[in-house]
Amino acid sequence: MSSALEYWPAPPPWGWTADDLDRLPPEGPNGEPDFFKHVELIDGALVFISPQKRFHQRMIRGLTAALGDLAPEQMSAVDQMDVKLGHRTRPCPDVLVVDAAAADDDEHTCYTPDEVRLVVEVVSPESEERDRKTKPARYAEAGIAHLWRVENNDGKPVVYVYELDPATCAYGLTGIHHGRLTVPVPFPIDIDLDALPR
Repeated sequence: MSSALEYWPAPPPWGWTADDLDRLPPEGPNGEPDFFKHVELIDGALVFISPQKRFHQRMIRGLTAALGDLAPEQMSAVDQMDVKLGHRTRPCPDVLVVDAAAADDDEHTCYTPDEVRLVVEVVSPESEERDRKTKPARYAEAGIAHLWRVENNDGKPVVYVYELDPATCAYGLTGIHHGRLTVPVPFPIDIDLDALPR
């Protein structure tokens, strides 16, 4: 089979696949450095992630550290790792809580839904539609039990907490958290959102 990049900038005739992301070079087709560094695959389409604002970076670092401190030993918090949801969908959530055995494998380039306990998406202006609609639907279809969506409200985080309803295979909103996030699942979590490092 031909390389998918032979057809660049058009997708290959068979379409982009989740496994293609492992074969993309660090540089672009014309030698652009780090061209494919921030890319995810949504429904067979490559999505290039724009440079993020400081709020986005601050939330990723702060929540990863807080979740890492609170997680039981069989779980681990990681950031900006892909989740392979199917043959043509491989998003890159901002923060994940995964099984510790999966996190300990340094050869992983992505996780599978059965290894993921929590997905966190920090919404940016360029990713609103994906983070609010497209990606949650795909996470729910894959059976990931817990999803948080973090929004910027005048520089302060607001966390929307969702839990998967196994009867409908859709997320239900269980809470909107300002200032402090306290939830019992996927493990006891108590985070002072306003005290996350700046």
